[in-house]
Amino acid sequence: MACGKLEIDILNTIWTLTAECEERDISIQDVVDNLAQNGVERAYTTIKTVMDRLTIKSILVRYKVGKKFFYRAAMNKREMALEALNTVSEQFFDGSYPDMLRFIEKECSGLLV
Repeated sequence: MACGKLEIDILNTIWTLTAECEERDISIQDVVDNLAQNGVERAYTTIKTVMDRLTIKSILVRYKVGKKFFYRAAMNKREMALEALNTVSEQFFDGSYPDMLRFIEKECSGLLV
């Protein structure tokens, strides 16, 4: 499942905030505040819109406690990364991980340290 930069920033924020306590309720304001601490300044409404889109994509789960909505990631970082790798493998290498790895080794050899 393809995600844009802000979507990934939001997911990384949620994964970071839930790293110590998986049951933590994450609000939009929690995400806005954490992103701002990391130099990503976005309006509350922008973050809300993106988080609602991630909910529609079933990447986030939205739930209500009292009168307030909270969010939780439907997948952890590892699961999301594996899904992304599978998508790239299917789209560009006919599902062949060995072909994808050979491509990465050839094209990125100068980038790897």
